Amino acid sequence: MQSKLKLATAPLALGVALFAQPALAQNSDDNTATTVEDEVPAIIVTGSRIQTAVETTAPVITIGDELIESQGFINVQEALLQNPVFGSPAISRTNSSFSTSASGIATIDLRNLGTARTLTLINGRRVVSGVDGTSAVDLNMIPTALVERVEVLTSGGASAIYGSDAVAGVVNFVLKDDFEGAELEGQVGINETGAGDNYTVNATIGGNFADGRGNAVLYGGYSNEGAVFKGDTKTEQGSAALDSISDIFFGGAYSDRVAPFFSSFPPQGRYSTDNFTWTYGNNGAGDLRNCFSTNGGTAPASCSVAGQSIGPDGFNRSAFRYLAVPIERFVVAGSATYDVSSSLELFGEVQFTSTSANSNIEPFPFDTASPVFASGQYPIETLDPTTGDIIRNPFVPDGIYDDASDTDGDGLRDIYFAKRLTDFGPRRSSATRQTFRVVGGARGDVTDTVNYEIFANYGSTQIAQLGDGQINIPNLREAAKIIPDGAGGFQCANPDAVSDGCVPADWFGLNSLSPEAVAYLAAPSSFNADITQLQVGANLGAELFTISGINPVSTVVGVEYRKETSDSRWDALQQLGLNGGNALPPTSGEFDVREAYAEVLVPLIEDGFIDTFLVRGAVRVSDYSTVGNTLSWNAGAEITPIPAITFRGMYSQTVRAPNISELFDGLNQTFPTVNDPCEGVTATDTSALAQNCRAADGVNANIAANGGVFTVSQPDRQGVSGFTGGNPNLSEEKGKTWTLGVVLDPGALVPALDAFSLKVDYYNVEIEDAIVSTPRQYIINQCYIQGNPEFCQFITRRAAAQGLNNAGSLQFVNTGPSNSGGITADGIDVELTFADTFRMFGTDLDIGINTIYSHVFDQKIQPLVTEDDIDNIDGEVGASKDRFTVNTSVGTDDFRWTMTGVYIGEAFLDDQFVGVEEGTDDEYRLHPEFYLNTQLRFFAAENYELYVGVNNLLDNSPIYTASIPGASVTGMDAETGVYDPLGRRYYAGVKLKF
Repeated sequence: MQSKLKLATAPLALGVALFAQPALAQNSDDNTATTVEDEVPAIIVTGSRIQTAVETTAPVITIGDELIESQGFINVQEALLQNPVFGSPAISRTNSSFSTSASGIATIDLRNLGTARTLTLINGRRVVSGVDGTSAVDLNMIPTALVERVEVLTSGGASAIYGSDAVAGVVNFVLKDDFEGAELEGQVGINETGAGDNYTVNATIGGNFADGRGNAVLYGGYSNEGAVFKGDTKTEQGSAALDSISDIFFGGAYSDRVAPFFSSFPPQGRYSTDNFTWTYGNNGAGDLRNCFSTNGGTAPASCSVAGQSIGPDGFNRSAFRYLAVPIERFVVAGSATYDVSSSLELFGEVQFTSTSANSNIEPFPFDTASPVFASGQYPIETLDPTTGDIIRNPFVPDGIYDDASDTDGDGLRDIYFAKRLTDFGPRRSSATRQTFRVVGGARGDVTDTVNYEIFANYGSTQIAQLGDGQINIPNLREAAKIIPDGAGGFQCANPDAVSDGCVPADWFGLNSLSPEAVAYLAAPSSFNADITQLQVGANLGAELFTISGINPVSTVVGVEYRKETSDSRWDALQQLGLNGGNALPPTSGEFDVREAYAEVLVPLIEDGFIDTFLVRGAVRVSDYSTVGNTLSWNAGAEITPIPAITFRGMYSQTVRAPNISELFDGLNQTFPTVNDPCEGVTATDTSALAQNCRAADGVNANIAANGGVFTVSQPDRQGVSGFTGGNPNLSEEKGKTWTLGVVLDPGALVPALDAFSLKVDYYNVEIEDAIVSTPRQYIINQCYIQGNPEFCQFITRRAAAQGLNNAGSLQFVNTGPSNSGGITADGIDVELTFADTFRMFGTDLDIGINTIYSHVFDQKIQPLVTEDDIDNIDGEVGASKDRFTVNTSVGTDDFRWTMTGVYIGEAFLDDQFVGVEEGTDDEYRLHPEFYLNTQLRFFAAENYELYVGVNNLLDNSPIYTASIPGASVTGMDAETGVYDPLGRRYYAGVKLKF
């Protein structure tokens, strides 16, 4: 029986490394060392199109299939995130429940430089995007069980090799081919909390045909990952079952409160008149439990309880929110090769993936200050169009009616109110994403020294999403106009609306709307997107002549054409923001690019006075339909003075063209979380900040109404909106990247050390014209704290009080993309590997240890290169300066035990939000975390494996950050894309081979 860990010692298996010098494994039969090259043929390494076993000068990390299997993760994204070179994902299963159209998507982000700057490939070719308007690939389409290895090029030198988007690096998924036999695998998993159970089944079959001239592989897989509600999880503060986020708006420590202070949108409603704010009691049966003066008056007798808080009359949102969205996935894939002749091989790949994901969050927080009526007033009287009489809303309580007045000048009494729409149920969506990809081509040898390849690559993603829980604003306006129906009841005033099903709406009290009113007011939503990618190319490779006398100068030249399209659109109400939610207009655009490239590898010295000296370089010229001509190139060298040590370095000029959303996106509305620096400003404050704030009339009105102090309420904080749109005048990003590294193989000099290998690589990235959307908090700070009037034009404050929102409160803060940013990053990656076999108690014990450590020296985003203010991201949530992963494996022919430890170093909260520089105050420090995963795999027979495992063995809870704006995922109590929020979970599986 072949030693199972013997494969694991090869860099393509246990690998999280692909060694520049061969790793050594002990032959258990004769204890002689054999090199990996004796067992594994030469491969094409990511970062170079030249077919050679020499590793690219730029650093490459290879994650093999056995390492992926040892993690027990269903989605390959989770396995990749164990590696410290990957930053926090832009989108994942645990941070996308609040996304309008991307729930359940899985993307990757090298070095926290942005998903758009990480190029994802399958078998060295581009992949159609899974997110409309972007280049981001949805890793749900990657069949985890079919992955042979993942090659990660951790520098930007690949822009000249693969084109745009490779600023941070390349992630290349190499899928299994040339497969013979059948492999079946099934796995089930459970969460210790009792939620989020999952299971997967996979089948792979393959074989040769035509007397071995051809090979075909067919794969089918199904997986199901269950939902996890936020309320079923915990943070370091304790259970997440209560909505602690709302508590911060009322001040005081959450743990010190007698009763939870929930959202200011209670299901029974809050109603504001000229003088008072009214809140129904818990039972919503008509008793106005809480009311308090808004202008210093005395509470009327109709108030059963007078007070100034909503207390337990609020709403606990946690019980409704998915923390991890449920995902169901079907994948079918196939590949085939056929040797027509010694100089022609045909190849093809095809894949279809269908992913379904659901989202679920709390019922909609409705506010009449939304675009319901011109100024947010809700009429409680109606002018009868037939008689001209003024008709009182029959549902409004006497206390509210008697205190109301006409505030908008139309002759009718009106009020403001806010209410959680529990009558409509939670806001839910169900999205189906179907991705189809097909690749075909031919390759072969023209002569012994010349080879070629031509290919065509087409992919499409179609997204269809349906949702509910929103409200139809035009219908609401009609349902507010109520007149007698002539039969002792009431009806809508507009006869056309009546014929459409309009019934009067009762907004007063808990679950007050009738089923007929809910049916009329409900606004089902829909979203559809169609994304396509076409890529065709051809290249010619040649071995030219020999300088070193051993290996020849090698080159590849090629041409490519690529076209990308994306069209996405919401239903008509959502596009106009008339369903109570964000206004999300359609986005449609396309671009194409024609490219030519060349790459050369020149071995200058081999087996000379030094062991090896080679240089390499690449250049790519591109012509985009959007930004015109671009140029990217790289140059590098490797020097091996003695076989035990290799020095390497590369300099690159990188390019990233803007994507479709950055160019053509419509004005999308969002509701950001920001801090208002004007809070607390007084009428007598002479500081520059106070003077800048008081330049807005609404701020002065607020100060006058609140005892001389500018006051911001919870509805004010929740009521900030803004718009973001595309910029067709964007140009490409142009960056500079350079790397320096050393590879040590001490076994080449000292055989006793042949089990060790060490890589150390330094990287430096600089982008001076980065495409960035200037952060809204940065815009606010520049306007008021720095006194820069150019930024104030993007800010709108309410001139007067609107509903529950105070005068002077932030209403809109707009932003958009521009080539105005700067990004810099530098750091070091260290990889240490040990793999050997020891004879113990008459048994060969295989041991493998691999450690990857990543340290960030400095990483910054400059929102505007013309400004001095820089946002340090090297110590923030998800971008810790220090991260490392240790993979260990111990086993024999009969079992393998693996453990993976993941360390996330200390982090500091965003200085742009908290105003405290990194490292100056431990109150703003997030402590380090260490996660431990383990698996035990039994090789019960030659063709049978059984395994069990535990992820998050130590049951770490995520760090609680909900009280700090910008430090946690929307709607969650923690940064759930960085810190594991799911707790300890178990899995077991079986694999059969035939």
